[in-house]
Amino acid sequence: MTAAVLSARPGAPLSGTVKVPGDKSISHRALILGAMALGRTTIEGLLEGEDVLATARAMRAFGATVTRTGEGAWTVDGQGGFSEPDDVIDCGNAGTGVRLIMGAAAGYGLTATFTGDASLRKRPMGRVLEPLGRMGATWLSREGGRLPLTLRGGGLKGLDYTLPMASAQVKSAVLLAGLKADGPVTVTEPEPTRDHTERMLRAFGASLTVSDHNDRRVITLQPGARLSGSPVAVPGDPSSAAFPIVAALICPGSEVTVEGVMLNPLRTGLFDTLREMGADLTITNRRDASGEEVGDITARYSRLRGVDVPPGRAPSMIDEYPILAVAAAFAEGETVMRGVGEMRVKESDRIALMAAGLEACGVDVEEEPEGFIVRGTGRRPLGGALVETHGDHRIAMSHLVLGLAADNGVRVDEPGMIATSFPDFAPMMRRLGGDIAEG
Repeated sequence: MTAAVLSARPGAPLSGTVKVPGDKSISHRALILGAMALGRTTIEGLLEGEDVLATARAMRAFGATVTRTGEGAWTVDGQGGFSEPDDVIDCGNAGTGVRLIMGAAAGYGLTATFTGDASLRKRPMGRVLEPLGRMGATWLSREGGRLPLTLRGGGLKGLDYTLPMASAQVKSAVLLAGLKADGPVTVTEPEPTRDHTERMLRAFGASLTVSDHNDRRVITLQPGARLSGSPVAVPGDPSSAAFPIVAALICPGSEVTVEGVMLNPLRTGLFDTLREMGADLTITNRRDASGEEVGDITARYSRLRGVDVPPGRAPSMIDEYPILAVAAAFAEGETVMRGVGEMRVKESDRIALMAAGLEACGVDVEEEPEGFIVRGTGRRPLGGALVETHGDHRIAMSHLVLGLAADNGVRVDEPGMIATSFPDFAPMMRRLGGDIAEG
């Protein structure tokens, strides 16, 4: 998408069966672990969005042979570790990518410089750098630990680290660094976060245990594992599936099925919340894909009601709050979303941008420091706004979904950023019957 503006207008009900891109979290990890391993890793269903492609380029720079063999099909021939890159590593807009790559690179005796686009250069890296520093890594960065940043790795010590806040990115960076530490690495989580790194480390040959103590999850990694290339089948991304699912729930007469969606219980908080709101969601054809449960989700138009979302659910759906806020705009009553302060340091301040965009579309929103409240009337919002996205793909897609069911269409600026996670978003929504077009 190269248009300056993309528009969504209300129209016919949505119907059909679609597949969404491969899960972004697993795609990043498959490339990184494949590059750290010895031998060939084959990947099916890789998300070919800009964020993941940036990670693929980074893995080439660290010495792996990374080859695209077909649509979503890739091979990674790893040399058993990273070598020092010849140039700066540009991670584009990929916050997950850069944080995980820094963790992996910290284990090796090399120096690497990381940068990214304007958005990524504003985002804080300190929460990853702090535990890596305790392990022995050093770095030079802009104020606040922001990119560009030069990292020096190698000679890492073991670590017993309690996360100050739930973060799968920080946990994963520490575990990846821990593969080359001189002793065990233990990470304690205040709330369970997505566990793709733990699952994939085991699949590649690492020795790792997970236990629960006093309502906290404790992950312990033993050092010295020789990772071996492994096949990875990437399931459909639940964060991407959220957009056609919510669109079906709010567009009268709609019925949409999304096939092959990952159902990891640490990633399905949105679906649980939508059901509590009265959504007609059914899951069929449950099956296994590379150690992750997947299934086909059918969503039908539903009369929704507001709910209080438990703050403890945030780690399982932190990327889905923007599209949940759209569902809440069509519900009857208040939907309270708290404990989501992390939204303010994503690709943008997502709390502020969702509040501004919804208000411009006639929705009653109250913004709070660590969350927001959407007060729906049970009727369609007015719509009709041009929403500023600040280059955030989820802000753009969420408001376009709103425009498919509002009284008036909604336009978003900077739609090209949608390609970072969901290159096929607009064409897929058109295949379902949605009116999304340039201009």
